[in-house]
Amino acid sequence: MRTLPLLPLALALGACTVGPNYAGPPKTLSGAPGHAGFKRGGQVAVATAPVVAAWWTQLNDAVLTDLETRALAANPNIAVAQARLRQARSSLRLERANQAPSANASATYLHARLPGIDLGNAAGDTQTGGGGDASAVDFYNLGFDASWEVDLFGGRRRSVEAARAQAQAAEANVADAQVSLTAEVAQAYVNLRDRQRRIALSRQSATMQQQMLALTRQRFDRGAASALDVERLQGQVEATNGQIVPLQAELESYLNALAVLVGEEPGSLDVMLTTAKPVPLPPAVVAVGDATALLQRRPDIRAAERQLAQRTAQVGVADAARFPRLNILGLIGLGGTQLSDISPDKLVAVAAPMLQWNFLDFGRNRARINQAEGQRDEAEAQYRGSVLTALRDAEDALSRFGHRRETVASLMRSKASADRAASLMQQRFRAGTATLIDTLDAERTRVAADQNLSSGTAGLTSDFVALQKALGLGWSA
Repeated sequence: MRTLPLLPLALALGACTVGPNYAGPPKTLSGAPGHAGFKRGGQVAVATAPVVAAWWTQLNDAVLTDLETRALAANPNIAVAQARLRQARSSLRLERANQAPSANASATYLHARLPGIDLGNAAGDTQTGGGGDASAVDFYNLGFDASWEVDLFGGRRRSVEAARAQAQAAEANVADAQVSLTAEVAQAYVNLRDRQRRIALSRQSATMQQQMLALTRQRFDRGAASALDVERLQGQVEATNGQIVPLQAELESYLNALAVLVGEEPGSLDVMLTTAKPVPLPPAVVAVGDATALLQRRPDIRAAERQLAQRTAQVGVADAARFPRLNILGLIGLGGTQLSDISPDKLVAVAAPMLQWNFLDFGRNRARINQAEGQRDEAEAQYRGSVLTALRDAEDALSRFGHRRETVASLMRSKASADRAASLMQQRFRAGTATLIDTLDAERTRVAADQNLSSGTAGLTSDFVALQKALGLGWSA
């Protein structure tokens, strides 16, 4: 056909792609010495690259590991992120398919009764009705049509590029949801174990205070203690019992939270988690790597970078709309008023190239390009903000983790001192040089020091969890 010589020209023009080429994310780290690492690692962090894996296994708690596994498999938020990923991948396949021609096949049979028209022998049989002559006609047709928009200036290719970046951003969002989920499960688990320990210690303290109150009342009955002493101890007992009630409410709240996080109804984990266990402790040294690796590791940064690539490609999509569009249409048909007309000698073939160019749009395309460029600039600013936020999160988490270790060390020394004081008071009591009330008071101080240490230990593990989240660990490469 005469249109065939147009195809090489169309294919040659199709190699042209307008719009900016994505050259990677903007530089965000300073080249000054020391900016490649973290400032506040201290003695608790090393620059060794962390293992991108199940970081929670470093806490050596089988129950926590089981909860994390169940949460990753059944949490609704993960399912939502994975569904969005499937949508983005389907959009990419759709954009790729849009580059190919579209074709349709059809088969048609038409029977018409036309009153008052005499088609003669070619029309088939002629019928005579009460209102005049009428003719019936049959029509048979087999057809095939195809259309193809030649991607002259790369608009379709830019659309595929944008869809690919969107799918990759969705993959990063799945990983980001996994990081957030695993951190949330670990935080809830640590808080649960902390509340169990604090409730047990509060009950011990209440028991000792109750014993002290009973002894003080005996002394009051003998005239050896005042009513003020009795009331003061009674207030301490009530205050301690009052502290247990909100702790119990928090304990039940964390049980419900963990059940929902693993994708089950509240109360389903009560039997599994009722038995108290100590708060899991983090390792002595934590591998954090450097800031450059952090930018490649955190899923939210990867998602922001892919969104920047998507917006850059969409500038090319808008730019390509300014130029002419070439569509090639083709039609092949067989048919006639008889079945015998469907034969190769009755073939009808039509090929029609159609060139469209909306050159007089009064600035509409230019406005669309400016809009796309503004969206790209917004995505670039968001990427820079994500990087700075990630670096701040990592620095803050390292600082809190390091200082919390110092606090826990101080609390351990305080508890050791309280233990020695309680032991010495017991020795004096057995020797008859100290009263039972003094001994119980020293024991109460020891329990209070144990409570403070338990709270500090839980805070240390929580800071470790926050550090792992800030480093973006837990995702699969």
